[in-house]
Amino acid sequence: MVESTVLIVDDEEGIRESLSGILEDEGYEVLSSSSGEEALKALKEQSPDLILLDVWLPGIDGIKTLKEIKGLKPDLPVIMISGHGNIELAVKATRMGAYDFLEKPLSLERVLLAAKRAIEKRTLEMEYKAIKQDFRKKWKLTGDSQKMKQVREQINMAAQSNSRVLILGESGSGKELVAHILHDNSNRAEKPFIEMNCAAIPQELIESELFGHEKGSFTGAFEKKKGKFELADEGTLFLDEVGDMSLSTQSKVLRVLETQEFQRVGGSRDIKVDVRIIAATNKDLIEEIRKGNFREDLLYRLNVIPIVVPALRSRKEDIPTLVEYFFEYFAAEYGQRPKKITSEGLKMLEAYDWPGNIRELRNVIERLVIMTPSNTITPKNLIIGESARSDYFAFKTLREARESFEKDFITKKLEENNWNISKTAEVLDVERSNLHRKIKAYDIKTP
Repeated sequence: MVESTVLIVDDEEGIRESLSGILEDEGYEVLSSSSGEEALKALKEQSPDLILLDVWLPGIDGIKTLKEIKGLKPDLPVIMISGHGNIELAVKATRMGAYDFLEKPLSLERVLLAAKRAIEKRTLEMEYKAIKQDFRKKWKLTGDSQKMKQVREQINMAAQSNSRVLILGESGSGKELVAHILHDNSNRAEKPFIEMNCAAIPQELIESELFGHEKGSFTGAFEKKKGKFELADEGTLFLDEVGDMSLSTQSKVLRVLETQEFQRVGGSRDIKVDVRIIAATNKDLIEEIRKGNFREDLLYRLNVIPIVVPALRSRKEDIPTLVEYFFEYFAAEYGQRPKKITSEGLKMLEAYDWPGNIRELRNVIERLVIMTPSNTITPKNLIIGESARSDYFAFKTLREARESFEKDFITKKLEENNWNISKTAEVLDVERSNLHRKIKAYDIKTP
């Protein structure tokens, strides 16, 4: 295990020695300085995990030193030590970013506990940042076509503002990807990104999901719950498939957009939030307004900055780059060397119209990475479009053929209904719970 390093900054030699002794006994590596100037010099040459900093120092005092430290290394935890502690000083140090404030005479147990917690907190924060950085690598907009260059330019301009964005495009074209990139490049990037698929949640539950509910507000509300708007405070709320939201819910969302206030279901207290809304739909909302399914005033509120994500068939020149990207992505995912595709195989991919867009291409490449033993993909390895459906006559028993057909049929209907389980169950004339069981039994992967 790597030792954590603690820098002790105190002008009293006895305190430096006693603190060094107990920290070294606990397995820490210890550095020490007798002044703020010396500590700042050491900080430029060393990388401690924690600083114990005395308030009263010769030259620049501890508070000024704290300010300099936070300017150099804002994430480095600092525990302040003072022999003349008072509440005002402690509050000032905390507001400037100090992790804790300890008074002399020091309790050695308290010092060790504070040091342990400060280092653990910093370790968790660093791990979280690393995970977030890895996660953000997923959200990469791939393609150099003119249409994708225009989308990138729109994203770059829209990301700098807090204006609402409406992302339009076919199912599977990458609308969620655009939403993530908008958030990650905005001044809210370190705040929450909360998403909700308006088509995937039953209408009787959608208001509870959006606004939260109070305990006992309806049958099954056993405890208070925060909604998506509350969870996204100071961050971004992504309303996917917003065109599938009921008119009743639309009117309540419209009010929140106007006031940034709402009440939980069953509640009476107004809750104020600061949320940026990004919405997406694969529907023609003008047509939905004409049919009476969507509020015109809500469209005007959401459509401050429209971004249209092009279908893959309209930018086929991006297919080679996308194929290479997905081969590398899934090779890393499954611990393999990236596969290559022959020019004939690539021409076959470019000739196909990709009704399922990027999502369909992604699934095809993932299947090739998993199911193709060779490192080179040829046309005989490619199964795309309707040819990806099973050859039912190859099965030996009626049961196997029936199950294969049922899986393919359910998958196709889910795709046709944008993976809305309630809508698909209605089309198939089966109970929603029964459809859920079928999806689980056949291991149908929903996006």
